[in-house]
Amino acid sequence: MKVKQIFIALALVFFATTMSLQAGGSEQGATVPDAPTQKSVQKPYESKTMSELTASFWQTTGINAIFDLNDGEKTSEPKGVAYEREMNWFESSLGRIMMIIIAFILFYLAIAKNFEPLLLIPIAFGGILANIPLAGIGGEHGMLGIIYNMGIANEFFPLLIFMGVGAMTDFGPLLSNPKTAILGGAAQFGIFGSLVGAVAIGFSLQDASAISIIGGADGPTSIFIANRLAPDMLGAIAVAAYSYMALVPVIQPPIMKLLTTVEERQIVMRKGRKVHRLEKLLFPILVLMLTIMILPESAPLIGAFTFGNFAKESGVVDRLSDTMQNSLINIVTIFLGLAVGSKLAADKFLVVETMGIMIIGLIAFSAGTAMGVIMAKIMNKFSKEPINPLIGAAGVSAVPMSARVVSKVGSDAKPGNILLMHAMGPNVSGVIGSAVAAGVLLSIFK
Repeated sequence: MKVKQIFIALALVFFATTMSLQAGGSEQGATVPDAPTQKSVQKPYESKTMSELTASFWQTTGINAIFDLNDGEKTSEPKGVAYEREMNWFESSLGRIMMIIIAFILFYLAIAKNFEPLLLIPIAFGGILANIPLAGIGGEHGMLGIIYNMGIANEFFPLLIFMGVGAMTDFGPLLSNPKTAILGGAAQFGIFGSLVGAVAIGFSLQDASAISIIGGADGPTSIFIANRLAPDMLGAIAVAAYSYMALVPVIQPPIMKLLTTVEERQIVMRKGRKVHRLEKLLFPILVLMLTIMILPESAPLIGAFTFGNFAKESGVVDRLSDTMQNSLINIVTIFLGLAVGSKLAADKFLVVETMGIMIIGLIAFSAGTAMGVIMAKIMNKFSKEPINPLIGAAGVSAVPMSARVVSKVGSDAKPGNILLMHAMGPNVSGVIGSAVAAGVLLSIFK
């Protein structure tokens, strides 16, 4: 019996050995691309004294990483480790402290001043996370890096945002007073003005085209065109565009007051005509058809925008419309804000190129606001019905932020003067205008 058991055991060992050798031979013969040549071996733990443990722990703290100017820490890049580099002393220490302070300033503006908290809070929090030493949160496998790659680098988030904005948009004010569309067009002066300015100071025409969209204060469109024309500058452009979108209540009022008199700000506009439901239903389809025939490059943005609006106006898919207006756009706003905030890392934000983009963007946005107000003043001179020049500032595509700011400035000048619905006409046309401008710029490089 024992002999039989020994024989069976030897047979099993022989069989197992043979199979192992065959498997090893087949692995050597097969060619596997990008297969690692060596297996990573975990370093065995070595016993340490209490002082050594304390010193080891200190090396892993954020305090040490900030104050050790020569620790060799690398940047975090969502594209992968091949794009990472060693941080200089400023980026790893003082720069981080500055960016965290800037993030807290954004918190203050969002919470204490109520300046677009839906944008500023995720962006600011993303900025803090991006400046945490050693964590690599903005890297390819970090939380912020994953979010950035899944929605910013491939243009997906901007399209979802446009879909939600379309579902929240009412074309009624524009259709009841179509001439306000001129104001949306006039405000695009900031885009083309900044294009000329960016080229004049040394940017290539392609990079300048991507930067110029900041002049419309349109974050989704800025991301969309930057990803096509200047992917290396995508982070800086996204930060600039969304910063100015959020700071509309800070930037626009001084310009509006500078270019208008008290009497002009007190102008009361007449209520527009009632728009038929069929008009609202046909308008997004008409806009989409014109885009398809004349400017297909804008079709992704315009298509998402008009789809959201058509679903709302159809009246038969309320659940889908409600999801786009609330759940979808809220979720995407969280992800988009964190992803944009990841570019507030000191090594990415505190550089000459980003500072230049921020300055060009501010000038462009201010120029767009000013041109909208000036055009409204001209229209008021020749119009039979009074036009409050303030509504021209809403021609930029920061919807509905600009319209709300216009209404507030108007009510401050004359209590009870509600300009919100009148300002929504230029505001909505500004969204379409910036998407059209993006399509025109993209078509140049075809």
